[in-house]
Amino acid sequence: MIYVHIPFCRSFCTYCDFYSEVAAKCRRAEDAAGQESLFNGFSMALGREIAERKDEISDRNNTLYIGGGTPSVLPLHVYEQLVDDLASAGVKAPFDEFTFEVNPEDIIEKGIPYVEGLMRLGVNRFSMGVQSFDDGILKWMNRRHDAAAARKAYGILEAAGADNISIDLIFGLPQLSDRKWEDTMKKALEISSKGVLPRHISSYQLSVEPGSALAKLQKRGVWEEASEEQCARQYAMLCETLGQAGYCHYEISNFALPGFEARHNSAYWTHVPYVGLGPGAHSLSIPVAEPASEGQMPSPRRRWNDPDLKAYVADPASVVGYEDLDEEQLVMEKIMLALRTADGIPEAFLRAHADPVALSDALSEGSLVPSGVCGNLRIPENRFFISDNIISLLVI
Repeated sequence: MIYVHIPFCRSFCTYCDFYSEVAAKCRRAEDAAGQESLFNGFSMALGREIAERKDEISDRNNTLYIGGGTPSVLPLHVYEQLVDDLASAGVKAPFDEFTFEVNPEDIIEKGIPYVEGLMRLGVNRFSMGVQSFDDGILKWMNRRHDAAAARKAYGILEAAGADNISIDLIFGLPQLSDRKWEDTMKKALEISSKGVLPRHISSYQLSVEPGSALAKLQKRGVWEEASEEQCARQYAMLCETLGQAGYCHYEISNFALPGFEARHNSAYWTHVPYVGLGPGAHSLSIPVAEPASEGQMPSPRRRWNDPDLKAYVADPASVVGYEDLDEEQLVMEKIMLALRTADGIPEAFLRAHADPVALSDALSEGSLVPSGVCGNLRIPENRFFISDNIISLLVI
């Protein structure tokens, strides 16, 4: 299970705090040459990290996810080299799931040949950041596309033969009225030029992330968050609309047509080990060192690469940090992650680790109910919106 972080964007979205460096379009030949050199340097560093960490990569969940940043900014040859480097490390296509994140404007610019090239490399799932179908909101977000471009790009993906396409939407903006949100969801369901539903929809409530442009606007007092009531109402609208359209609500922010749940992301929620490559990427692994004493197993380890492209290109090993996770952290994370999903968590595990009074209250109040998995408890959909509150009471 592999995640690759691509640290380049043409511009920064108002709300985003993911690590990325600006890779603006170049008008002068010398600037274009310098940017190409930077892309190649990143590609070479990525290859070195893959070679150094090949023993960490597990085949327990055979997925590859390329995210960012904006992966579709980079030319195809970078991904050809990436796939070659993975093959040299013993990780060969086809993957059970190979997801590639794209932005609409890049797909329009590069067209069908770019998409076909990615599919030849094994990409079998595309995730496109749409966010809104309101041009005013898209402009406020500092997105590079408008609503028409999102529909056009989706059509290009389909024309190239892509079938498994996911789109992202954002709700909970103060300027997003319920009517606009209803219209956005309607247009999302009708985005296909072939008249078929997107296989997957991820929808997130706008949040203020430290370091984002939005956080600065809020600090200056020129922007305020939407009310809790508005956000809860729009989340309920989302659940109802997508449920009526036939989507399974399998995780708090994720909806899929049956059989199209994201395998890669689902593995995160069950603590499957994964390798994160690239500056700013995180990993979860089990150390291969001998146990410190007989009968004691090594602790899982969270590892990360510092968000520093220059240092990463010079030496990927120079940006590494890590922490060993103790049992308390693992228990807390397992509860938090599992209760984000429709499958939930084994009741026996909760009874062993959760606060008994809070657990009893949650069961009697209907905040926890049996899930579709035998012996598991889950937070029902109508309380997903307040899941953080429910989970915080359960965790001892």
